[in-house]
Order: sequence, then structure tokens, then C-alpha cells
Amino acid sequence: MATGDWWKHGVVYQIYPRSFQDSNGDGIGDLAGITSRLDYLNDGTPASLGVDAIWLSPFYPSPMADFGYDVADHTDVHPDFGTLADFDVLVAEAHRRGIRVIVDLVPNHTSDRHRWFLESRASRDSPKRDWYVWADPKPDGSPPNNWMSAFPRAGRAWTFDEATGQWYLHSFLPEQPDLNWWNPEVRAAMDQVMRFWLERGVDGFRVDVAHRMARDPELRDNPLVELGEGEEELSGQAVAMRLATQERRDQDWPEVHEILRRFRRTLEEYGDRMAVGEVYLLDLRALAGYYGQGADELHLVHNFVFVHQPWKAEAFRSVVDGVWSLLPEGAWPAWFLANHDHSRVATRYDVGGTPRRAERDRQKRAERDNDSGQARARVAAMMVLTLRGTPFLYQGEELGMTDAAIPPDRVIDVDGRDPERTPMQWDGSPGAGFTTGVPWLPIPEPAREVNAAAERDDPRSMLTLYRRLLRFRRGSAALRLGAYQSLEDAPDGLYAYLRTEGDERLLVALNFTGRPLSYAGRDLPRQGRLELSTDPAGAAGMHPAPSEARAGSAPGRRVSRRRRPRPRRAALPWPPPRSSGPGRGAARGGGRAPSRRPGPGRRRAPP
Repeated sequence: MATGDWWKHGVVYQIYPRSFQDSNGDGIGDLAGITSRLDYLNDGTPASLGVDAIWLSPFYPSPMADFGYDVADHTDVHPDFGTLADFDVLVAEAHRRGIRVIVDLVPNHTSDRHRWFLESRASRDSPKRDWYVWADPKPDGSPPNNWMSAFPRAGRAWTFDEATGQWYLHSFLPEQPDLNWWNPEVRAAMDQVMRFWLERGVDGFRVDVAHRMARDPELRDNPLVELGEGEEELSGQAVAMRLATQERRDQDWPEVHEILRRFRRTLEEYGDRMAVGEVYLLDLRALAGYYGQGADELHLVHNFVFVHQPWKAEAFRSVVDGVWSLLPEGAWPAWFLANHDHSRVATRYDVGGTPRRAERDRQKRAERDNDSGQARARVAAMMVLTLRGTPFLYQGEELGMTDAAIPPDRVIDVDGRDPERTPMQWDGSPGAGFTTGVPWLPIPEPAREVNAAAERDDPRSMLTLYRRLLRFRRGSAALRLGAYQSLEDAPDGLYAYLRTEGDERLLVALNFTGRPLSYAGRDLPRQGRLELSTDPAGAAGMHPAPSEARAGSAPGRRVSRRRRPRPRRAALPWPPPRSSGPGRGAARGGGRAPSRRPGPGRRRAPP
């Protein structure tokens, strides 16, 4: 198992335990089920996906008001998911395969059934009263300030406790009271939680809502933002975007950085461990601040500015270049486009960009459509896995899973996130190979065709593309750790960049349009070899079609070009001007290597 900077060059795969694999037929995924599927993730052969680490969303005891993010005990396992013994087996089996294990740390809040909160709300004189944020009402009896929950349906971020006559703060649901991180006892208690899991062998933490742990101690109002017509029903994600430019007093308070420095010191006591933070701030400069001086706060920070970009090459290039211009020396970015809180890529970037459309007819059209969500998802995979930084993949993205249509009587989540949380599609059976019972969320109809079994041996499948991408990345020093240089002379709709390390020189060309593009870039080699394409016809070593541009070997060095699928190809000349078919993508070749960091980066504001 790799050591040292494994979190820089590895690929992390997020598992939502409730939806990954059910081992006992109760319709809910569990830890034993995850263990049974580890060979799919990495068994050391090209037949497996080839990931380097897994991140487990919460599996702790919880009333499930927010499906595990309302933790009732930070140091145990919910019976639905198994036992601590099951967790130990999972860690041991993962490590035996060279897979690191990252677990969710939820430090901002607990469940209202956590023993800490039960003691805190027992009376105003409780020794744990100050472990949570309590405040007196205003003279008129209203909440202490105007802070709102991150979940719009929850309304105000305060709930009144009749027994003690005070309000308590909850950044999310009333069932999720916020801890008071100004209290040193809270900091010491969370240290012990971290040590509990570190001593059980976990390799790191994903820190939930890391930016919310510190807030204005005076509890002053947030500035008011006037909502437009129809904005009252916005989702939590939409509200976050709406408020992105506003100065807030309920999050991102300077003291949070001291808390994260303490986390880092704890991790360093255990050697080769790491932390990645969920920092839901839509401002690149603010995100960069969570790395501290580059090596004293979070190792990685999830970039939600990147996630919220429209399907435009110029938009993604602006964000990536902006990140590299702002990161402190020694800091390393993380890239993702999907997780358990966000619409799946093949749905979110489908034609028209309307989320949560995954009907069967749409799925079939997607397979034919040059500019469909499925085709765009292939380009997205190429981008995330070839940018300089650590890729995070969400379970099922490697299959091309889409958001499911959830019948009204099966809706569960308070913030509309059920469609991206449906069970993993292992095969075409009624339970999709996930369960022999009734699944906790419905299996979408496309699972009959979009599943791991159907895609495993199909050279044109999304799964095959992902396996080849991960295998290629593992063997390429340029992709894992090499320099990044954005090519600004690329035509509109094409995101092109170089990745270099030593003599290895890789050109990545991603076509975000639905039409062929030509690119005669400056200082690019005239010859090269196609290494990998998102075009299904180029998968699994198949020869490119006659009308597709081909690449040859360059003396001493290689060039590869990656492309996205197109049912109809335009003839391209040879030797080619650099060209990329609709939505395609990468290439390797000779030439002078750029510096490791982009040139004096002017920050480009995200669209």
C-alpha cells in the first residue's frame, strides 16, 4: 500500500453505505456488503475498477433524520450497518487489497438524541450546557437572530426549548443541534473521537461542513438578502449559491482555522493520515484559506465552485486556473462532480441541463445523442481523472447511473436528494444485485441495462472507460503528480491542457460542444500516439474508425489524445491540426515541460 502522499496521487471512491450492497436482505446496504464488493473496487487486476481509497459516508448510530449526519454516538456502528467487528473486518480487507479507508467525521453537530445533548438540555446548570449553542429569546420572545437553516424547509436555525426557556442553534434540522466549538471541552471530546477511529486503522477523515464549526460568538444577524419571486422554494444548494457573495456570521468565522490546525496536529501523531474538508463556500479565495499555510490545516478541500459550473469549457478552465493561482505553496486540490448531495453528472449535464430526468426513453436517446448527458459524463470522467489534483468519484458514476424518478410516496429526504442516492446497480435483476429484499429507495428502470454486470465485458461501456482511465492514470507520473498548464489558445468549447513530468508529456483535449473542433496549438508536437479516447469506438484498444484522426509514435516520446463519443465523425487530416471530436478528450508528446505551477495566474472569476 502506497505511503506518504498517497492522498495526492490516489483516486478516492465515495461509498454511501445505505445504497452500496445489502448483505442480509433487509433492503439497506451495510458494512459486510461493502466488504463483499471490495474486489470490484480493486483486486489488483485490470478487471477491477482500480481505486486507491474509499470514503464511507456515516454509518454511526443515528435516528436517521438526516440519514446518518445526525450522529447519536460517534464511536459505534448503527445496527442497520453492522457492528464494530464488521467495520474492523472491512478495514483489514480493504488494506489487504491496498485500499485506504476514509470515514466521515461530523463535528459541527450531533443528533438531538446524543447523550451530550440530552445532558445539555436537561437544565441550564448542566455541566454540558455550554457544549451546545444556547441563547435567550429577544424581548418579544423571538429567536436570538435571523440565522436560517441550510435546509430551507427547516426554516429558522433556532428551536425553542420549553423546559429551559432558551433557544438552541441548529444549522440544519432541529434534530441536529450545533456543538459550541468555543468550548475547549468540545474540542477535546472530538479529539477523542478522531483517535478512536485512527486507532482502529482508518486512514483519514472527510470533515463534514468544516466551514460551519466556528461562528460569530456574539450571534449577530446575517445581512438580509431579498429573495425574488418563486425563490421561496429553493433547495439548500440553490440557497447556498444565492448567498455565496454575502458576508455571513453563521459560518466561515476565522476561529475555524485554529480548530482545523488542531485536527491536523492530531492526524500527524498517527503518521500517514489525512483529512479532506467539505467546505461549501462558493468563493475560490475562501476555499484556498482552508489549506492554511499549505500544510497545517486540511490536506484537501472539496471544491463546490467547480461542481456548480455550467457545461462550458471556458467555465471549468476558469475555475481550475483560478484554483492554481490562489493555492498556497504546497497545497493540493481535490476535484469531484458528484456525491450523495448532488445530482448525478449524466443527469445534471443532460441536454438542457435539467436535473433529475432519468426516464427510460431519455436514457436510450442519451446513448445515441452526440451531446447527451451520457456523452458529457464521459468527458467529465476524463476531466476529473486527468486534472492535477486528487479525484473523488461517487459510487455508480462509473456505470453512467442517472438520477432516479422517486414516486411521491417513496420520497424520504428533507432536501430532495433521494434521486442521486438510489441503490448501486450491480445487475439487471429486480433488486439490481443490491438486495434480495425491498430496497430502501426504488431501483430505477434503467438499471436493467445500466449495471456493472452488463458493462463489465463491454468495450464501449462507461465502466470500461473508467477502468482504462484509472489504469492509465496509475501508470502515468504526469497524471498523478505532474505539472499542469492550461492552453489558452484552444478554440471556444475546447478545454485543453498539458500534464508533464520529466520526459512524459500529455495533452488532454476535452470538447464540450456537440460538434467537431480543430486545434492547431502553439508548441505542440506534430506527431503522437492516441492513448485513450472517450469515444466508445476507441475503447479497449480498438482501432480508431477510418474517418477519425489517428496518432503515431513520436521519437523518444509519446502523444495521446482523448476524445468523447460521437456517432458521426468528420474526416480529419494527417498529420493533424490538434482536433477533438464532439465532447472528446487527451494526448502525450515531446517538447519543453512547463513549470509545475501555472504562470503568474490572474484569478478568473467563475461564471
